[in-house]
Amino acid sequence: RIELVTAAIKYARGYDPDTGEELWRLGLHGDFPTPTPIAGGGLIFITSGYGTLEPIYAIRPGASGDITLADSETYNDSVAWSKRRGGAVIPTPIVYGEMLYVLRSGGILAAYQAETGERIYQSRITRGRNYSASPVAADGKIYFANEDGEVVVIKAGPEFERLAGNQMG
Repeated sequence: RIELVTAAIKYARGYDPDTGEELWRLGLHGDFPTPTPIAGGGLIFITSGYGTLEPIYAIRPGASGDITLADSETYNDSVAWSKRRGGAVIPTPIVYGEMLYVLRSGGILAAYQAETGERIYQSRITRGRNYSASPVAADGKIYFANEDGEVVVIKAGPEFERLAGNQMG
């Protein structure tokens, strides 16, 4: 089915876009739900990274009702996997190939197996730079534009490799 997914304070929700009916809701979402929910690899990814929660959730399409995880849970029938910490504050994550890339504050990039949530690596792509723009990917590369006019290029895949830092002015 088609689902319209939104992120808001306290809850992320899935709606039927034809009727506006709420299909599901996910609590423990976070205080600053700026990143856009995205889909990739058969899952819906929702993240938030400010305040007391910094979650990453991988939700199976077709969920219904309250899919909020209990305190000790990291998954349930509707949530394939989750992380309590590590979510992005502003940039929307990106799924490219079989990986989910999440850029956190201060230029810290984490790469996860999209299907399982296993963190493959975490590395700082720059020091002292802020990122508000969401990344884009093409030709095996991921591009991250920071607020100082630099576009950092990394190689997509299971090992961190910074390819370039291009000053755009």
